[in-house]
Amino acid sequence: MKILISDPIAEQGIKILKDAGFEVVEKTGLSPDELAEIIPEYNGIIVRSATKVTRKVIEAAKNLRVIGRAGIGLDNIDLQAAQEKGIKVVNTPTATSISVAELALGMMLSAARRIPQASNSTKAGKWEKKKFKGFELYGKKLGIIGLGRIGTELAKRAQALGMEVLAYDPYVKTSEYAQLVELDTLLKDSDYISLHIPKTEETTHILDKSAFEKMKQDVVIINCARGGVVDEEALYQAITDGKVRIAGIDVYEKEPAKENKLFELEQVIATPHIGAQTKEGQTRAGVQIAEKVKEILKA
Repeated sequence: MKILISDPIAEQGIKILKDAGFEVVEKTGLSPDELAEIIPEYNGIIVRSATKVTRKVIEAAKNLRVIGRAGIGLDNIDLQAAQEKGIKVVNTPTATSISVAELALGMMLSAARRIPQASNSTKAGKWEKKKFKGFELYGKKLGIIGLGRIGTELAKRAQALGMEVLAYDPYVKTSEYAQLVELDTLLKDSDYISLHIPKTEETTHILDKSAFEKMKQDVVIINCARGGVVDEEALYQAITDGKVRIAGIDVYEKEPAKENKLFELEQVIATPHIGAQTKEGQTRAGVQIAEKVKEILKA
């Protein structure tokens, strides 16, 4: 049986598949049309976030039994089309939780002490010590929207720093790491707001103009979740109006985000969707998805 690896995964994962007797082909950077042309010969495919497994690809997949996503989000896979053809879709929801949570925490620390801005200023030959008076995280309120695996990992770390943690998640009833509150309460009371939710009809633009109006003055916004859960135009306006002090953004409504209005603002800390990009997280994701794909194809 043949397995296509269309986005890079850890070598340990590839070894698991080869040792199990599969023919493993690595072809990355394929467009949906290119993928549709070659997919008929494969029994399994493993992707990360770059490859788009569209309906056209799935309908062309005569022998495909499993689509493996090395990571959490499944928005690059047409789940309805896969279900119609009886193709199993599996992912690795726990593999990169710590990686993403640590990036969110890093964004919070960078925002509190304006580390990127201070670094750029110092490298430019300036010595603006008074300009970069920061804030402590200790004693501040962190509001987490989405208390799943990643949100919980962030809550643990925030507690360790002496923060008070609030969380909004309609699907979670109890938590030992956060006080569960309504969304409006979280928006009104939080000094920092970090999103850890998938993009769905329910969550698209969950932070919009009306949400920003309910927030504290000088709130900090962190989005390491999915592009589109924050209305970027409303965020831009909230920053320029002075409501949002700093925003740490790892995901965007349009990716790759080589141009974005938010990049004009000094108050924005921007990274190129690197939440899951750690050696440890990618190793776990590669190994876990290889094991899941192997199990399905060997059944």
